[in-house]
Amino acid sequence: MYIAALDQGTTSTRCLIFDRDGTVVSQAQLEHQQIMPRKGWVEHDPNEIWTNTRRVISSAMVELDITARDVKALGVTNQRETAVVWEKATGEPIYNAIVWQDTRTGGEFSDATVWQAKTGLLANSYPAGPKIAWILDHVDGARERAERGELLAGTIDSWLVWNLTGGAEENSDADDDRGSGDHRDNGSGEALHITDVTNASRTLLLDLHTLDWDDELCEAVRVPKQILPTIVPSIGEVGAVRHRGSLTGVQITGILGDQQAAMFGQRCFHPGDAKNTYGTGLFLLLNTGTEPKFSEHGLLTTVAYQQQGEKPVYALEGSVAVGGSLIQWLRDQLGIIPDAASSESIAADDNGGVYIVPAFSGLFAPRWRPDAAGVIVGLTRFADRSHITRAALEATCFQTREVVEAMQKDAGRELSGLCVDGGMVANDLLMQMQADILGSSVQRPEMIETTVWGAALAAGIGIGWWEFSDDDYVADRVWEPEMPEAQREQLYHMWNQAVERTLGWENAADDS
Repeated sequence: MYIAALDQGTTSTRCLIFDRDGTVVSQAQLEHQQIMPRKGWVEHDPNEIWTNTRRVISSAMVELDITARDVKALGVTNQRETAVVWEKATGEPIYNAIVWQDTRTGGEFSDATVWQAKTGLLANSYPAGPKIAWILDHVDGARERAERGELLAGTIDSWLVWNLTGGAEENSDADDDRGSGDHRDNGSGEALHITDVTNASRTLLLDLHTLDWDDELCEAVRVPKQILPTIVPSIGEVGAVRHRGSLTGVQITGILGDQQAAMFGQRCFHPGDAKNTYGTGLFLLLNTGTEPKFSEHGLLTTVAYQQQGEKPVYALEGSVAVGGSLIQWLRDQLGIIPDAASSESIAADDNGGVYIVPAFSGLFAPRWRPDAAGVIVGLTRFADRSHITRAALEATCFQTREVVEAMQKDAGRELSGLCVDGGMVANDLLMQMQADILGSSVQRPEMIETTVWGAALAAGIGIGWWEFSDDDYVADRVWEPEMPEAQREQLYHMWNQAVERTLGWENAADDS
């Protein structure tokens, strides 16, 4: 028997199948289009994501030659703040999904800290709630239709689960007069409109203390409460797959936002445990226990996970918009490296005085400056592609250090080391650079696919297959700092000088 896990990420959708020992026995992956209609706008086609989801599930199961009877449970993890609004009757999205990196809603609130003590988030372009409101305001008739209960909205987990549990196909057979309220109705045939607490905590609409949608927040952000999904725990039985596909009848027993899934996969089950994911962006999370801790240094407070019948576990988070996507930019826009893996061999031994600040969507944690724009500074005739590549890798390390320092101030303790995961951690040079810039150890697990493994682990715990334990955690490699402290501090000083050059750039045209 097996556990299946879906990982719907910013650039691709994957399905991995795990055996009872937690070994990957089959997998499939498909990329989807990145739609950028204007500067600062990033969108995805929800139908493309759903089509790819069906395909990767089918491909992974065909490769292993199994059927739904062989799968004990399904776990789901997803890009978090990306928002979708769709028609309840037809299942058609009324607009593209607005991606977490998108900055169009950045000017919504004059005070970014409003409601932080209630939601743990800053009121800026990052959360999903303002993205939902934007769609309702800019698609003809959408707000009126939402008020009539004709539309549904949510993050990508909601979109996937609704389709997996039947979508419009099931809704067409359901009683259309049920109205708003609890959308969790899998037993009677209607598709499930749900989200788990980790994804709900990324909307700016959830009260972290009550773990429910907040009337005041919904009214202020202008999102009708009736179109939002029912909130459920991350771990436990949600409902069965009803879509007529490869997993029909399989129970969904784990749902986690991607960064919480990576934290779960790293077995950060104890207060003080921390991990950093090097993916499209960079995401550092610190387990703070069963009470939310609110940051004074530019970090976010989020739900880490919740098991059915248990108290939620919270985390402090530092979110950086651009990590691996900077290396993709070198490859796709600049064409100076042939592929991401080659950055390790192309990078020079030093940066040649070049620093890159990839503020492509402004600066996220801990600075939160939407007016910043990306810069490359220190260019001379001496600089070549090897120095720019080195500077791109260093930018990842500097941004991580900024978040680590903020987290240490909030937590009141030094981090003893950093557990790392994500696609970029295969780069040994980057990992050594990270240890050097941090001045502390960096530990890579044997299972670097911690995001999708976290979803599988949650699903397995949800059916009693596995237990909460870090006994089977295996480190693949540990890097210790080798750089002299004076050199480390000088590099970091110059990085901060480069960051200063980015600030206010987006407002500069208005001052001319």
